[in-house]
Amino acid sequence: MHPARLWKKLPDGRVSCRLCAHFCRIADGSRGLCGVRVNKGGALFTLAYERVAAANLDPVEKKPLYHFHPGSRTFSFGTMGCNLSCAFCQNYSLSQPPRQGKAVTGERATPADLVAAAKRSGATSISYTYSEPTVFFELMADTAVLAHEAGLGNIMVSNGFSSRACLDALAGLIDAANIDLKAMDPAFYEQVCGAKLAPVLKNLVHIRRLGWWLEVTTLLIPGRNDDDAQLTRLAQFLANELGVDTPWHISRFHPDFAMRDVPPTPPERLERAYAIGREAGLRYVYVGNVHDDRHNATLCPSCGAVVLARAGMGLAASHTHGGACDACGAAIAGRGLP
Repeated sequence: MHPARLWKKLPDGRVSCRLCAHFCRIADGSRGLCGVRVNKGGALFTLAYERVAAANLDPVEKKPLYHFHPGSRTFSFGTMGCNLSCAFCQNYSLSQPPRQGKAVTGERATPADLVAAAKRSGATSISYTYSEPTVFFELMADTAVLAHEAGLGNIMVSNGFSSRACLDALAGLIDAANIDLKAMDPAFYEQVCGAKLAPVLKNLVHIRRLGWWLEVTTLLIPGRNDDDAQLTRLAQFLANELGVDTPWHISRFHPDFAMRDVPPTPPERLERAYAIGREAGLRYVYVGNVHDDRHNATLCPSCGAVVLARAGMGLAASHTHGGACDACGAAIAGRGLP
């Protein structure tokens, strides 16, 4: 166990975890909802520190981040545990066992080990991903400090259910984030994800204020979160509250975990969501989890030319110079664009 941060001692032997928007009050000997933070004798500890359950070298586009150093590689890692219980989770073997009281396992790797591995791999950034990085905050924060010292960027791929204190503690460390906005229906968050919508919306606005490069992903689940009215509200929130340059990734659902009886997202619903995003004024809308290079390309918002072409999960061609469209010279939103 490793001492946790962002918590308060309560007078009755419980502790108040301040890491995510659940704000768990944890009795001595018990874990929080995430399953990786435990109260021992009136002090909070993390079970996830230096326990890396997955690590890979990925294209940054796989996060997905399409406007942050496109074409680069990112060293990705995660631990077990999550503060949500999404019925459709595609990484449930990592995220859910600790919530069920099972052991938190993983290969031992210190922050220095992780940064050294990222440098050896040729990555230009480290991504905190796979499960929910909020719940391995201490490992993420310590690694991010060393990553910046080594000249690496830091990327957080998150469900957005962090506390404000968590985000503020990461303010100078994280460079880019992809945040899931799973629906615009509070009941969906409560019944399907075991969370609430309002904190995610507030955190998205706060992340924009912090100056991180921000992209948003929505997994489109047939009959659950894909009706036109809800998608319109979501797209308008992105455009009005986060800005029309915020990339929106619409991801195709495939049956998994506790939603194996739900069919994959029909192509026509993906097309309709794409159209709704464009109608709301969003300049950069993408369709993922499907072979569709046409809806994976970045279009110049001024002249409509393809400026960043993609094939699969990688950059295929760039038609920009200094972050501007080759055809008309208009600026393309992002960080580290060619």
